[in-house]
Amino acid sequence: MSIDSRLPDFRNLSPAQRLEHVQQLLGLSAEDTALLRDAGALPLEIADGMIENVIGTFELPYALASNFRINGREMLIPLVVEEPSVVAAASFMAKLTRPAGGFQTSSSAPLMRAQVQIIGVSDPYNARLSLLRNKDEIITLANSKDQLLNSLGGGCRDIEVHTFIDSPRGPMLVAHLIVDVRDAMGANTVNTMAEAVAPLMEQLTGGKVRLRILSNLADLRLARAQLRIAPEHLDTAEYKGTEVIEGVIDAYTFAAIDPYRAATHNKGIMNGIDPLVVATGNDWRAVEAGAHAYACRNGHYGSLTTWEKDRQGHLVGTIEMPMPLGLVGGATKTHPLAQLSLRILGVKSAQELGEIAVAVGLAQNLGALRALATEGIQRGHMALHARNIALSAGARGDELDWLVKRMVETRDVRADRAEALLREKRGQ
Repeated sequence: MSIDSRLPDFRNLSPAQRLEHVQQLLGLSAEDTALLRDAGALPLEIADGMIENVIGTFELPYALASNFRINGREMLIPLVVEEPSVVAAASFMAKLTRPAGGFQTSSSAPLMRAQVQIIGVSDPYNARLSLLRNKDEIITLANSKDQLLNSLGGGCRDIEVHTFIDSPRGPMLVAHLIVDVRDAMGANTVNTMAEAVAPLMEQLTGGKVRLRILSNLADLRLARAQLRIAPEHLDTAEYKGTEVIEGVIDAYTFAAIDPYRAATHNKGIMNGIDPLVVATGNDWRAVEAGAHAYACRNGHYGSLTTWEKDRQGHLVGTIEMPMPLGLVGGATKTHPLAQLSLRILGVKSAQELGEIAVAVGLAQNLGALRALATEGIQRGHMALHARNIALSAGARGDELDWLVKRMVETRDVRADRAEALLREKRGQ
């Protein structure tokens, strides 16, 4: 299905009008439309089966980011997020990438690691080689626990063995099972395999197995995205595009060298990625953990993105990071809105979903750097922040736009100011 992801004047429509437009654009069924229109898309009985001690459900805004063209395909991106400006910034930055073809993406195979901790080994170097010598037997045993995964082309592919000679608890071996999990996130799969091979590893090493669990540092399961923007497409009323590019690169360099800045810089990247992960029912904590651990892979916490100038003076941005997402299992399969998000995206594999996620993260990062390099972050946030303040003050309907406009015009966005203006208007 071919769509136009640009959604002109979408923000000026009411939610009902937006939904009607999207229904026609994407060919959504009446059931899909009802999930978005009506409160309580997650039935309580399904929620009760997902986690423990359920007493209700909790909703967040569900939005669509526009203008995304990824590998030549027009896409609308479902995002679930409470923070103002995220959807607007990602959509606008995606618009700026369109003249050069949008985002180009790639990814590595969906390989996850299971770790098996072995203690009480008196000869750790010899024990390591014993495990490696019996690699085929270990891999065969691991694969015996998931015939379905094998039939889909996945399974345990290799093992690594790491030695820690001087740990506070004595010599320790940590064996890694390297598992192709296909379209699953993979936690349950690799954990089961680690449990299965533990007795054999004890026999081979003479040690005692303690932990048998996946690693969320999915450094073999990487997703990548690139963008390119000509200077003239970054022109603003106050700044030339060439100036904006220099400012973006300076801001990136700050994040690359300073962990205090990098933490905020990378949080901005995750502002784009996490909402898509949530919208598709994936584990955003796992993605966050892997992202920040990967940012330290060189012994220094730094930027997950890079920003450069090419020979033509165009701004080029790249991102490469772990992206352990799944299309099967967990909330991805049970939550009705997660299933709808995947239908909106039209993805065919977990790798494709991961590539989309990092493209959104790259766009979000550019939005933040562009704002910081020009008018500053607060100006762009002000109108959107003012809406939240106005809603908190009790403004509804026509009052909302009126109150936001008044506060932004006077650059005075405060809760007490909003309440005073609203009392004044209602008094009139």
